[in-house]
Amino acid sequence: MRGGAGVNVDTDVDVVVVGAGQAGLSSAYHLTRAGLDHVVLDHSPRPGGAWQFRWPSLTYGRVHGMHSLPGMELTGADPLRPSSEVIGEYFAAYENRFGLRVRRPVDVSAVRGCPDGRLRVETSAGTWSARALINATGTWDRPFWPRYAGQETFRGRQLHTANYPGPREFAGARVIVVGGGTSAVQHLLEISEVAAETVWVTRRAPVFRDGGFGEAEGRAAVALVDERVRRGLAPQSVVSVTGLPLNEAVRAGLASGVLDRRPVFDRITPTGALWPDGGRVEADVILWATGFRAAVDHLAPLHLREPGGGIRVEGTRAVRDERIHLVGYGPSASTIGANRAGGAAAREIRRLLGRERATATAAPTTADAATGAAATGAAASLRVAEAPAG
Repeated sequence: MRGGAGVNVDTDVDVVVVGAGQAGLSSAYHLTRAGLDHVVLDHSPRPGGAWQFRWPSLTYGRVHGMHSLPGMELTGADPLRPSSEVIGEYFAAYENRFGLRVRRPVDVSAVRGCPDGRLRVETSAGTWSARALINATGTWDRPFWPRYAGQETFRGRQLHTANYPGPREFAGARVIVVGGGTSAVQHLLEISEVAAETVWVTRRAPVFRDGGFGEAEGRAAVALVDERVRRGLAPQSVVSVTGLPLNEAVRAGLASGVLDRRPVFDRITPTGALWPDGGRVEADVILWATGFRAAVDHLAPLHLREPGGGIRVEGTRAVRDERIHLVGYGPSASTIGANRAGGAAAREIRRLLGRERATATAAPTTADAATGAAATGAAASLRVAEAPAG
């Protein structure tokens, strides 16, 4: 628990979980079932993970593939309500039902190794000491802003999906949407209804997926992402593996020309963008729907990154440090993947801590046996056996 002025007084735990989104809550659920003492540290102001920051026009009925947390189904939600409200309320109810120890708002600044083998978790609310850590910070806090020549000269507005306010603010504007993912498509479809003009720009031609996305396709996509993190490369976006799903709205956008894509521009001008062939688009707004990167900077003191830019992971375990588990990273960066990975991380940590306890218990016995063999007389043996405990 925490004391006055936000100072934490419960500093020693088996496991610290960083983040209270789908990955963090799933991990906490499984840690509770495993009987492991833990705390969840969340920097957000309220329950809901990154969902609480989604734009109001993203209603629950438009969310793709939201899976319930383990042990408690999400049922009866109004598809017309904002997803931020529906999922925020669901996460809050989940925390209460299972008595999950979530501390918020708490910013984790650094995780360091200590000489005694424990981890030092430095935060805005004090320092925790842990034997293992589950990182479930996702990507929302690290929006990716690409850089192009002339970008700083643009006199209009530039914003990212991370602070997208919904379509109303674009009424009558000329808007360039940059990015080839699902968010870019959603932004275009709703902005085009109120904007004066929209232009879609992507680095690669989008690939649309017609038909279902079943278990076999899911396994194949996860395997591709898993291969990258096993090699220590930065995880790919989901769309780069799965393609963009074709639904009624997307088909209508393709038919109307809203989703006619242009290749990326050569440079940004004060009033728009310029292409290598001399083509020019005037714009009032550039919306960067260019994705996110894993929020793992607080793990930098542990030196987990590989030359390829990512953290090499086996299952959920960081290869460079078996005390660190990443849930919601790479192949588990989906709601159903995070659920499964939370259980896998809890099982591995339980085995790790069990080995530590067994080693700690066995070590004095081994020392006693060696000392007893060398000592002369039962009294001498007893005195030496007692010494390590002093």
